[in-house]
Amino acid sequence: MPNTPAPKMIFVNLPVKDLAASIAFYEAVGAVRNNDFADDSAQMLSFSENIHVMLLTHERFSGFTPRSIPNAHETAQVLLALSEASRADVDGTTDKALAAGGTEPNPRQDHGFMYGRSFADLDGHIWEVTWMDVEAALAMNKEAAA
Repeated sequence: MPNTPAPKMIFVNLPVKDLAASIAFYEAVGAVRNNDFADDSAQMLSFSENIHVMLLTHERFSGFTPRSIPNAHETAQVLLALSEASRADVDGTTDKALAAGGTEPNPRQDHGFMYGRSFADLDGHIWEVTWMDVEAALAMNKEAAA
């Protein structure tokens, strides 16, 4: 029997100034705490079976790289994207983030077949929350190619 590769997962490692406040923020957005991977300097939270966020204190994060930690309120190194099943789910997730102390750094985008909003967490890390009607997007691409 051939070996079946394990599904790929993503672990987003984020430096945070206040670990307890960041844990509360991500739980409010809908992530679930996994205490198997936690201590006083780190906490894993999961959005799904394959999408995980590792919140790390600045000191712990600095142990993984000699590079300085930028102030995400002033600079952007990455934009993290999280898909949702519907427009309402995009609004629900973003509204939870805003209620938990996040900010909405970019205007909502509505392209008909795709809808998105964004939020910045307590440390300024930006998450793009999106929904797409894949069939409509594919149909548009076919029309454009014709």
